[in-house]
This record gives sequence, structure tokens and C-alpha cells, in this order.
Amino acid sequence: QVQLVESGGGLVQPGGSLRLSCAVSGFTLGHYAIAWFRQAAGKEREEVSCTSSSLGSTYYADSVKGRFTISRDNAKNTVYLQMNSLKPEDTANYYCAVPWTTGWGRSCEDVKYEYDYWGQGTQVTVSS
Repeated sequence: QVQLVESGGGLVQPGGSLRLSCAVSGFTLGHYAIAWFRQAAGKEREEVSCTSSSLGSTYYADSVKGRFTISRDNAKNTVYLQMNSLKPEDTANYYCAVPWTTGWGRSCEDVKYEYDYWGQGTQVTVSS
């Protein structure tokens, strides 16, 4: 059974940092791209970052480049999103997702619209 569980969200002041975790089970993490998305109240869902499988490539939205870093520990079945220099506009519910049905061995670019398993999300609020 494919499962993704996010954690690490919370309330942080502008300029602060948080590290989100996405613990996965039911599949071999090393064979799949994993992406982080976010959705703020009243806004469309946005892909924030992605880490490809063993290909090693990553993707960052322009809005987070230079501030967020995605990483994975395949042995721990976990993907991380380190978020630094947080801004109020980063406030959103953050989700991780996997393109499990079609994404084996494929890169982030290839599976951009094929994410079919999602976690429940973790709320990030950036406010003073």
C-alpha cells in the first residue's frame, strides 16, 4: 500500500527555517521522483520542488530557488524539504506526492502531471 506522510510544518517568523519530511512506504523510494507541492488558501496548487530518482536531477519553482533545498535518503525512505529565509507568501499547506503508477525510473520533467499518490499535507505558516 503506497503511503506518504508529511511532517515538520508549523508556525515560523519571517526569515526563519523549517525542514519538512515526507516518509514513504509501499514502494522503493529510489526508483521514483518525489515532488513537494503547496496550496495556499484561495490559490491553485503549485509544484515547489522535485527530486528525480537515481537520475539525480532536481527542480525548484522560481519563487523558492536559492531558499529551499530538496533531498532524499533512500535508505530511510524519506524526502526532505529544507526551507530557509521563509516569507509570509510561503504560507500554505505542503504536500508530497509520487507518480507511482507511471513514474518508475522517470525524471521530474517527465512525470510533471502524473502524480497519483499524495500525503495528507502539513501546514506551514510564516508570520510575525
